[in-house]
Amino acid sequence: MNKMNIDLGKRIKQLREIEGISQDKLSAIIGISRSAISQIESGERKITAEELVLLAKKFNITLENLINPEITPQISLPVKEKSPTAIENEIRISVPQKNLEKFREVLLYILGRVGSLPNVGETVLYKLLYFIDFDYYEMYEEQLIGASYQKNHHGPTPVEFKKIVDCMIKEEEIEKVKSEYFSFPQTKYLPRRPADLSKLMANEINMIEKILCRFADWNAAQISEYSHNDIPWMTTEKGKIIPYEAVFYRTAPYSVRQYDE
Repeated sequence: MNKMNIDLGKRIKQLREIEGISQDKLSAIIGISRSAISQIESGERKITAEELVLLAKKFNITLENLINPEITPQISLPVKEKSPTAIENEIRISVPQKNLEKFREVLLYILGRVGSLPNVGETVLYKLLYFIDFDYYEMYEEQLIGASYQKNHHGPTPVEFKKIVDCMIKEEEIEKVKSEYFSFPQTKYLPRRPADLSKLMANEINMIEKILCRFADWNAAQISEYSHNDIPWMTTEKGKIIPYEAVFYRTAPYSVRQYDE
């Protein structure tokens, strides 16, 4: 059984018992059998996106909090020995050194492959990183970069991006370029060194390539609009961090994994 299904089932059971309602009553509200409710609570059955919406409404909580109880995020990057002061920001999330290195190499890999394309500006990069991270998590139940993505008007935004990119520019790993795309202002980044492929596993490179082949020629408006219909983005409140666990409730064509019913 999937751990996510088990954890969500326990949470649904807890909320049902707090509400003081039976499995029979909850099954009538959701429109499924009592045995299906029992299977969901025990983690034996995957819950659908539609059922999640109905449960959140019944328990009077957000879909985000149903899937993943809210945790206040914080950000800080590892500090090199020569710098005695920690880097701080309004949102502070702990970024392990391993994830920071992976973020750098994945970004350099993307820029080396598609960074020079006229449509690939900062907004497109945000979405490429999001789909790389979330598709990999759905497929392998492990993080690739493990960045934290905030729900903003134009789609998922990696909150670590600016701090890491600023460091990479300072260390002359990438170059920031201001340009235009169909008369719209655009921020581009160009690599000043190749990615260190020894830091990336074969299945990680394979996932990156799949995302680039699928989305690299999309413009910012197209890929942003597409991201708005992905369950993790849809079920998160504006300004909040998108929970990785929500990928297990994706619908076609976003899901990248076959699930046993």
